[in-house]
Amino acid sequence: MSATSDNQGSSTRPYLLRALHDWCTDNGFTPYIAVYVDASVQVPMEYVKNHEIVLNLGFEATSGLKLGNEFIEFKARFGGVPRDIVVPVDHVVAIYARENGQGMAFPAPAEAAPAAPSASPATEARAPTPLRTGLRLASEAPEPPEADAETPPPSDEPPEPAGPGGRPSLKRIK
Repeated sequence: MSATSDNQGSSTRPYLLRALHDWCTDNGFTPYIAVYVDASVQVPMEYVKNHEIVLNLGFEATSGLKLGNEFIEFKARFGGVPRDIVVPVDHVVAIYARENGQGMAFPAPAEAAPAAPSASPATEARAPTPLRTGLRLASEAPEPPEADAETPPPSDEPPEPAGPGGRPSLKRIK
């Protein structure tokens, strides 16, 4: 992003992404990113679910990785087929270490906002956006039902890492 006229400067997101990528690799962790997918994102669409895809940015999984200020670009194999991947930096909604789930979440891009008021309520109910349903990275399980009075509130503590060989989970909370 370019500098704005109101002296806010450029976005910090690309710098934070590079810093967390460096932290992951320096500590022997595998950096993963969660990406909000729309027409501006070049990824294998057959792996996209609910406008989201999770990508491994580890050196073993990528070739020609460029973590730029506007785009993240690299080549990777999906099902043995080499693909060119291009992700606008503002579409990265999280970066984290696969091994322990530590990382950072970011807001979804502005164009991912809920449907315009002209959309019918019935259409919105049938097709919730990822912004309303949250970000589920580790499993495809549906969200649990709303908590009742007997259920304790969720903890503010970070998630515990999964057991050996398991994937940690990262959940976006508004």
